[in-house]
Amino acid sequence: MPRRAIENWKRKLILLILILLFAIIISLNIGYAKIPATRILRVIVEEITPFPTSGHSGASEMEKSIIIDLRLPRILGGALIGLGLSTAGVVFQGVFRNPMADPYVIGVSSGAALGAALAIVLNVGFTVFGVSTLSVMAFLFSLTAVFIVFNLARTGPKIPVTTLLLSGLAVSIMFSAFVSLLQLMSGWELHRLVYWMMGGLSGIQWRDLKSAAPLILGGVVGVYLYSRDLNIMTLSEEEAQHLGVNVERSKRILLALGSLITAASVSISGLIGFVGLIIPHLTRIMVGPDHRVLTPASITTGATFLVACDSLARSILPPLELPVGLVTSLTGAPFFLYLLRKRGKGYRM
Repeated sequence: MPRRAIENWKRKLILLILILLFAIIISLNIGYAKIPATRILRVIVEEITPFPTSGHSGASEMEKSIIIDLRLPRILGGALIGLGLSTAGVVFQGVFRNPMADPYVIGVSSGAALGAALAIVLNVGFTVFGVSTLSVMAFLFSLTAVFIVFNLARTGPKIPVTTLLLSGLAVSIMFSAFVSLLQLMSGWELHRLVYWMMGGLSGIQWRDLKSAAPLILGGVVGVYLYSRDLNIMTLSEEEAQHLGVNVERSKRILLALGSLITAASVSISGLIGFVGLIIPHLTRIMVGPDHRVLTPASITTGATFLVACDSLARSILPPLELPVGLVTSLTGAPFFLYLLRKRGKGYRM
């Protein structure tokens, strides 16, 4: 990569990080309780500093609780899920060489929905290491769906991309049918189930972040280490094989990492659409198709996008709070239509 291009990429990445920090600060200031931004920053510094500075922020105990226990885990959760779904979108679009692929293409969302529906309808109320059973079952069923899809698509030692997509579609339809059946049987729990499936960040707590962050961040690092392979695989599998890439091994690892990231994200937030679909396209327009640049750019852009959408969800119709999945769909759909128009005029991955 030319030195000038590297410098240009660094400037763009620093700018994206600054925009993300700005979005987080603005989002911390949004809520029913009006707390000045300077006081919010002082409370956060007071909480994270290793030295005893209690009382220097000038905030009451209630304000500290609102910032530290309610807003901060929610906003950091939004950033974590945004960067996770965006990275998974980069993986699936790169491996499938399909601009319409998203993190839910091989059944992760339907598996998570079935796990959550079972937890809600059966009223399973215990926790596992402090994490709610709903999140645990959503995570386990999403991985189960991916495991079934992989085994259905396997042909000898290979996993053909087209067969994988079709298997994912079939399993998604089957799991969705079970979810519909559970919705009919859910009775008074129907509202809770529908709200979860629309995606939301309001229930995220620190223990959710502690359980999901290692999986999501570890998966993101793993994907970045395979950026070079993703670059070559976007040409064609035959060319990648000639250039020394073990295509089948790289494809399995990347799809496993993308599925793991998606499952961990969905388990704590519900189904949030369009993030993994539009963010890779948006960043590809900004920084180009090189996955060594595209992946970190998508990470910061996806985190910023979901934090901004959550801010809108909390402030657009006060005191009503919209599910953030509804906001991402309302903002993502127009961009998707724009992308289709642009693709018709020559847009390429």
